[in-house]
Amino acid sequence: QVQLVESGGGLVQAGGSLSVSCAASGRIFSLGSMGWYRQAPGNQRELVGSIFSDGGLNYADSVKGRFTISRDNAKNTMYLQMNSLKPEDTAVYFCYADGLQSDWRRTPFNSWGQGTQVTVSS
Repeated sequence: QVQLVESGGGLVQAGGSLSVSCAASGRIFSLGSMGWYRQAPGNQRELVGSIFSDGGLNYADSVKGRFTISRDNAKNTMYLQMNSLKPEDTAVYFCYADGLQSDWRRTPFNSWGQGTQVTVSS
């Protein structure tokens, strides 16, 4: 079992900054891809961006130049720095990770965090 726990988030005014983190714990042998998704009320969950095991990145067009994803492999933690926030960034932000568990089979896993609310006021 691998668990993901987001922290951070909260309420910020438009134009402000906020950061959230995602810590993975449990039977982790290796982490592969990690990513951030968000879901606003009435909308489908959408990809914010991903960071791969080699450090490669991709971002949704809506957040390019404003959001930055990073990871600390030693801490099994991923970060999302959000700058120049807009009211339309308001959503529950979820983290995702896949990889291999530390059992003898090296069983693949993919896990989701419980989500953290980000609210941007106008």
